[in-house]
Amino acid sequence: MTSHSSPQDCNCFAIRQAARYVSQLYERHLNGVGLTSAQFTIMAAIARKPGVQMLELADAMVMDRTTLVRALKPLQRDGLVETAQDSASSRAVGLYNTATGKETLAQAGAAWRAAQAEFEQKFGAKRAKALRESLFELTAME
Repeated sequence: MTSHSSPQDCNCFAIRQAARYVSQLYERHLNGVGLTSAQFTIMAAIARKPGVQMLELADAMVMDRTTLVRALKPLQRDGLVETAQDSASSRAVGLYNTATGKETLAQAGAAWRAAQAEFEQKFGAKRAKALRESLFELTAME
């Protein structure tokens, strides 16, 4: 920190505070479907790539594998996500949304679109797009 910086200038604090605010906004919308924003994101990622392996999904979500396993447990318990071996000769296990999971994800999609619209109405669609681009740029730096 430079001598004129203060904790209010902390990038980490500002990002975490904004993340909590945005998560609360999205979760308010997703609550009626019974998913958290993190669960919705995981299920959407699985829907984009059915059979995705745990390590690949963890990397894509910038999560460690243990955190992903913990996040998947309630989705598996509730019958929304399942694992299956890729083939009899392979030990690799892929993740899939179940039929119930696909229905839940479709309902959650409508709630997510409402959250997205509320955020963009409050923050501005152009600013929201620029923010997403900056944040994705940041996570792609490795």
